Amino acid sequence: MYQISIILHILAACIWAGGHIILSVQYLPRALKEKNSEIVQQFEDKFEKIGIHALILLILTGLFQSFRLIPNFFDWFKHTYFIPINITIKLLLLLITLLLALHARFGIIPKLSNDNLGKLAYHIITVTVIAVLMVIVGVSFRFGGLF
Repeated sequence: MYQISIILHILAACIWAGGHIILSVQYLPRALKEKNSEIVQQFEDKFEKIGIHALILLILTGLFQSFRLIPNFFDWFKHTYFIPINITIKLLLLLITLLLALHARFGIIPKLSNDNLGKLAYHIITVTVIAVLMVIVGVSFRFGGLF
């Protein structure tokens, strides 16, 4: 089961991080250049159908793997070696991602227009950077950590 959860986790990470990279380097620059928020909204409408499921799968498989590696939740925060450090980093990055997503969903997107597209752009770029950082931290589990 652990190996299957890793495969699912990696596939979901490919979707989540890859989708945000495509949004950040392909769609967002064109939307900003043309000052057309519809370009981002059209991508988000399509991506959200699979992206949210990928994020949920990432959370579930990540929690499963974390509990498998360190069964006691409180031990995740005892930074005695790289695994609990990586778990803590991933949890913090996830929390930031969720806060940005909530802020964008309820604060920016309902009022999104061509004039305030820049606010959403900061969120998109930040979530993309965080997604890439989460992939790097995830890979470091296999190779003994970055820290």
